[in-house]
Amino acid sequence: MSVTAARGFTATGVAAGITPDGTPDLALVVNEGPGAAAAGVLTANRVKAAPVLWTQQVLAAGQVTAVVLNSGGANACTGPLGFQDTHATAERAAAVLGHNAAEIAVASTGPFGTRLPMDRLLPGIDSAAAARTPHGGEKAALAIKSTDTTHKTATADGDGWTVGGMAKGADLLAVLTTDADLPPDALDRALRAATRTTFERVDSDGRTSPNDTVLLLASGASGITPGEEAFTEAVRAVRAVCADLTRQLVQDAAGASKDIRVGITGAATEDDAVEAGRAVARSNLLKCAVHGEVPDWGRVVAALGTTSAAFEPHRLAVAFNGVWVCRDGQAADDPARADLRYREVRITADLGAGEASAEILTNDLTADYVHENSAHST
Repeated sequence: MSVTAARGFTATGVAAGITPDGTPDLALVVNEGPGAAAAGVLTANRVKAAPVLWTQQVLAAGQVTAVVLNSGGANACTGPLGFQDTHATAERAAAVLGHNAAEIAVASTGPFGTRLPMDRLLPGIDSAAAARTPHGGEKAALAIKSTDTTHKTATADGDGWTVGGMAKGADLLAVLTTDADLPPDALDRALRAATRTTFERVDSDGRTSPNDTVLLLASGASGITPGEEAFTEAVRAVRAVCADLTRQLVQDAAGASKDIRVGITGAATEDDAVEAGRAVARSNLLKCAVHGEVPDWGRVVAALGTTSAAFEPHRLAVAFNGVWVCRDGQAADDPARADLRYREVRITADLGAGEASAEILTNDLTADYVHENSAHST
């Protein structure tokens, strides 16, 4: 149920001493081949952590033979020395694995502004390389979970091949693997198609992280190269893994008590639907209302009004869990019928401007969220 579900991959997670509590904090995923094609989607944030800048260069060649991931330190905003530390990480992994450092991706999560303890991280790579196994995906997922309460893994099967993956939030780190034999450009198309409607549609706290990294590696160990029709199946499988991991990330959002699905319908374009959905998902007033189990449609309408999406206010309609509490821009069904007691809350806003739609996932705003995010630095 993880990155080693696909053939041709080994992995593990170890306690390198990066975090003070002695928990596993360094993961290694190795593509044992015979192929090494890879693709990635990296953060859109203008501030990019050193591992992101390094991995961006690695992905340009479309080959990744291993990924080193650590929790306990983001290595973000650490200047040239932080980039040197990332380079040293890749060099150490390459040396112990007998690989090329230019094919080693690196990803990190944790507090910003502090350099990683390289005297502990580098020996940790040695230990991880020695301990890696074809069954080590679970340990790798545990080592990256950081402040997540649970580790997150998922798999999907194709016709003779498999896609597996692991992920953590709120710095999004995700590694997906497949034993299908696909070239880098095909992997890139599959991954971007999948992330566009999964990871990129999560809006828990209204921002991207300097460390956000999603990688897809192909070993080719199944010996199967999907044809055009089968490639469509491959895209579906990659998306299924991303969607499963996305669902788990939202359910484990910091301090959340509600999982909120914001569905926008009747939009003129998909871009309009996404913009409108993000505006609703980012409304702190709405998130507080949902936490209090109040179907406050006025806060949805107010959020929609801040966007550039095409709509006429008098045509707006809003539903909470299927109860249309607003129609034609004014009060409609009794809000008391919208039962928000359960974990999942569905908010639908119909813009009445076209046929496009989109869904954004978010969560409520709770006292626990404030406490968790005020108890430690970024």
